[in-house]
Amino acid sequence: MESRMLRSPLPLVLLLASCSADYDLGAGDHARDDTGDASEGDADVDADADSDDDGPPEEEDDFLSLAPSATDAYVFVANPTRDTVTRISVPSLEVLTTAVGAGPSVIQTTADYSRAVTLNEGSDSVSIIEASTLAVREVAIRPNFNRLALSGDAAWVMAWYDPDLDDGGGDGGVQSFNEVSFVHLDTGAHTPLAVGFNPRGVRWSEDGTLALVVSDASLALIDLTATTLSPTLIEISDDPVDAPQAEEVELSPDGSYAYVRQFGSNDLVVVDLVTLGVDRVTVGDNPTDLDLSPDGNTLTVVSRGAQELWVLEATNPFAVATVVPFDSPYGSLLYTGDGSQAILYTNASLLASFAVWDTATGTITERSLVKPVQSLGVSPTGGSLLAFHTQADAADADPDSPFAGEWALTLIDLGDFRQNPMLLPDEPASYSTSDDGRYGFFVMDGNKWLEVLDFDTLLYEEVTLKSPPVHLGVLPGSEIAWVSQDHDLGRLSFYDPDADALDTITGFELNSEIEHD
Repeated sequence: MESRMLRSPLPLVLLLASCSADYDLGAGDHARDDTGDASEGDADVDADADSDDDGPPEEEDDFLSLAPSATDAYVFVANPTRDTVTRISVPSLEVLTTAVGAGPSVIQTTADYSRAVTLNEGSDSVSIIEASTLAVREVAIRPNFNRLALSGDAAWVMAWYDPDLDDGGGDGGVQSFNEVSFVHLDTGAHTPLAVGFNPRGVRWSEDGTLALVVSDASLALIDLTATTLSPTLIEISDDPVDAPQAEEVELSPDGSYAYVRQFGSNDLVVVDLVTLGVDRVTVGDNPTDLDLSPDGNTLTVVSRGAQELWVLEATNPFAVATVVPFDSPYGSLLYTGDGSQAILYTNASLLASFAVWDTATGTITERSLVKPVQSLGVSPTGGSLLAFHTQADAADADPDSPFAGEWALTLIDLGDFRQNPMLLPDEPASYSTSDDGRYGFFVMDGNKWLEVLDFDTLLYEEVTLKSPPVHLGVLPGSEIAWVSQDHDLGRLSFYDPDADALDTITGFELNSEIEHD
């Protein structure tokens, strides 16, 4: 197998020795879809962002469109130009294709791996595919939707329109900004609903009984146990005419409260899901992130303007909050592993550092980086951190640095903060990690390489693909990465890092054959 190494500005021994002290180093939230976008771009970041100003929002990663979706036994690939979905069996790599609706643009799998669901923008429908048999049920939904979300209990899917994803290629008909479609995956029953203006997404209760659709000025509660679904609309803005953009919603673990963070508002909206009452708690100047701790006990708000963490009890938000100050304008928080640590960072300004919050002691330790942060990711075990950097440099960057004006990434051990920063020849496009936390994988724009990262050793290997990569992921419960590639007939590769083996399937629907490299 041909292998090529990334550029390294210094001999490896010297690089590790020099970085362990000075360049200590999650992405946003990367759940199993299973891809993360590491390419939000640098055009809007502000090198001189003032911590007293609202500034631009922090960017969460989102790389779902057209990505294959994996179950424990199959990978599903949407073929939008041929109105089909291809199922690749693992480990046999048997390839079967089935017809779905027109123009499948999004494909996801249910949490129990029993089904795959496509959003078909060309036919305004969703296709429900039985993973084991490839039986397909197509259900018509409301027109012109481009987003899809599955419930955790594998019972429901919600589709809606996100104007931020609109490429202007609609059918020219009427467009609603208040509608969503709910489809029951067992029965195929479709319920269209009018909710608040500009729905941003949905949160599903852990017991599968409630869906919360968050919009800019309201929260729509849908009782999923009702015979007929109907939204209960709760206004969450004091000014419905000029409501701030709702950016995040979290649920308390006992289902008693919903919390909504709105951009530019210094209050956290608290919705009592029992009484349907709405209240607010102050959480510092310009809160830019909202996170529930891994154990579900605390809710943490990052107040970027005040440079403070506000820590609230998740089931008692009106108790006195714990306020933890920090020294730089960080705006995002990423918990690691069991929640004993959390990473503070920003991708809204060109700040070449991050901070580690010890949640037990409350201490915050700031550490430098070779470049500003574009995206962060934590391995599933919480032992390692991967930082993708912006191509743009911090204002005080050394112009003679080998990283000046270059793409870069850094691998970090979260135990002793050893790290290995590397130059990249191109912009990262997407990445994923193995479930056991041993390996990370990423691909870059404009080249034919799969990058393999070992989180234990902080070293990497580079695997040559047959054509440029488009998306990647990891098969659940394994260390095997899949990579979809740019090819007229479709091409998908599987790489096993332990065996150092690459298998490629070319031509999903025409004489598919496996090539062992």
